[in-house]
Amino acid sequence: MYAILTVLAIIYIAPFLVQVATSFKTDVEAASNPISLLPQTWSTAAYQKLFVNSDFPVWFKNSAIVTIFVTLGRVFFNSLAGYALARLQFRGRAAIFAGLIAVMSVPGVVLLIPKFLVINQIGIYDTYVGMIVPLLTDAAGVFIMKNFFESIPASVEEQARIDGAGTFRVFWSIVLPMARPALITIIILSFQGSWNELSHFIVATQSPELTTLTKGVASLASGQLSQGTQYPLKLAAAAIMTIPVAVMFFIFQKRIMNTTDGAVKE
Repeated sequence: MYAILTVLAIIYIAPFLVQVATSFKTDVEAASNPISLLPQTWSTAAYQKLFVNSDFPVWFKNSAIVTIFVTLGRVFFNSLAGYALARLQFRGRAAIFAGLIAVMSVPGVVLLIPKFLVINQIGIYDTYVGMIVPLLTDAAGVFIMKNFFESIPASVEEQARIDGAGTFRVFWSIVLPMARPALITIIILSFQGSWNELSHFIVATQSPELTTLTKGVASLASGQLSQGTQYPLKLAAAAIMTIPVAVMFFIFQKRIMNTTDGAVKE
């Protein structure tokens, strides 16, 4: 079993090692020997070109701003919506949940043109608002939070209601702290999804000042900075892009599958 897992790990990690190694090669060596793991001549020219001769720092800043706000927004709004669908009794709840499931089944590319029309019509096209607001909630996140809240015993909330706590107070002070594993899952998925988002930013912005990493790195494929294959340049940008997501995952991965805190004796 360990041998099989080791082989699978090598298969999955090999492309990443090739990517990092190629980013330190010269253009000539990268084109002639693209899969070697040890560059014959170590070169940081690709990284220097990214940070000195391109708008890569601007791309990184825009991606960081959007990702932070989208992640915080999804944690808050997905939790609110999930709790409402799991605990509150109101007319049309079943229809709303059915609509949520239907939205999850629709490919995102189908919504690009309607999304552009709405963003343009309400006057937030080519702004940070237009980049962030449409991503503040997602159906999958609401679905995850709803299912997790339903797994928490309702008796947890009874004592707080007896003491006079309102619905939001019960949600914020009692239930939400117990949903830490689900919240961490939402944080990781939201961070990764917004950091790697491309199609939404294509239809929401056009100014170079609002270009994100995904759009900027995609533009490198068209030879924006120089001619030739540009393998080191492209892979250096891709390697830098993976760092925040990898750090986020390694920080929170052990907490994803943890059970809820604060068990209740029945």
